[in-house]
Amino acid sequence: MYVADSRASTSAQGAVRPSAGRRRAALAPTVLALGTVSLVTDVSSEMVTAVLPLYLVTGLGLSPLGFGLLDGIYNGFSALVRLVGGHLADRGGGRHKWVAGLGYAVSAVCKPLLLVAHSLTPIGVVLAADRTGKGLRTAPRDALISLSSTPETRGRAFGVHRAMDTAGALLGPLVAFLILRATVDGYDAVFTVSFCVAVLGVLVLVLFVPGGRRGPVPAERPTLRAAFALLRRRDLRRITGCALLLGLATVSDSFVYLLLQRRLGVPDRWFALLPLGTAAAFLLLAVPLGRLADRVGRWPVFLAGHGALLLAYGLLLTSWHGTLLPGLVLALHGGFYAATDGVLMAAASDSVPDALRSSGLAVVQTGQALTRFACSLLFGAAWTVWGDRAALAGAAAALAACAAFSLTLRPKGPVPA
Repeated sequence: MYVADSRASTSAQGAVRPSAGRRRAALAPTVLALGTVSLVTDVSSEMVTAVLPLYLVTGLGLSPLGFGLLDGIYNGFSALVRLVGGHLADRGGGRHKWVAGLGYAVSAVCKPLLLVAHSLTPIGVVLAADRTGKGLRTAPRDALISLSSTPETRGRAFGVHRAMDTAGALLGPLVAFLILRATVDGYDAVFTVSFCVAVLGVLVLVLFVPGGRRGPVPAERPTLRAAFALLRRRDLRRITGCALLLGLATVSDSFVYLLLQRRLGVPDRWFALLPLGTAAAFLLLAVPLGRLADRVGRWPVFLAGHGALLLAYGLLLTSWHGTLLPGLVLALHGGFYAATDGVLMAAASDSVPDALRSSGLAVVQTGQALTRFACSLLFGAAWTVWGDRAALAGAAAALAACAAFSLTLRPKGPVPA
């Protein structure tokens, strides 16, 4: 329980309780350090993500269905290990940093392996290993952010972290674009530089992220059964159910960029710059929307983000080819992430006890990742059979239906002050 007084109080994880006139000082050092790690790591991962769709579809000649399978692996395979990462971090207390560090290291090692993978099967194995690393690190990292923040500032803490994370996502495609323009073997150079940057991110984590004080081992050690039992709580069950429903209609970023390229005839050499629009909007809106979620409640902001995504789908389905189209679509796409990514974790944290924080968040993340994996497979298959416009129309209809149903499942718990 946090005690409010005129002074700032510090938690065991390094969180600082905000006092009047000192809201800017409320962020814990852990949040800023993890934000730096995510910034550096996202430069590395987004370098690969920016060129991967074009590399697979154009360079290796994969069909949309084959790309959908790999994209589903890339974005959904981590679901199989997120519960493991969350469980390992919770057992015994104080392991969040080191489980997250293991995940970052595994992802870093996978980057140079893309240099020797040139067919569907080995590329799938490498991407699965890379997402294993992401699965291991995500829940412990978000648990550290949550545990080092107060309920009243949790939305802003996640917003600041996601903004720093997105700064790396903004720089990654730009670096990839410059490398492709400056080198002959562009893809190989991108994968090599990505590995070097990923190693730097691991070093920053080891040297600068506080490890946290190892707490006493509970009488009953955290178990996965206890984590799933948290779904008996009405609010967490509703949050997880809505995340699953909406994930089923969330088309992956790579497909959005491929659709934009086809609509506008973007040359291949400019393709890597498309994620910059999403990242820029995410960067600008993450902190304001996180603070708004602290003030008005997480759920309205979360659902409004999916409304922005639905508008982006609608613009891609119109016959309009104006010069403002890519800017509007990417701005709405980035706004969707700013209103949902960190806000969902802040909302789930309100319903999860400290002892199971990492495992509880992993349950929500796992469900969302699995449904997005399914969406990638279904969208890729629909594109192959019926074409891109019919596939996107189906996704838009599904998103509208899921969002409408989610309005009836909104959590009824109190909104943080």
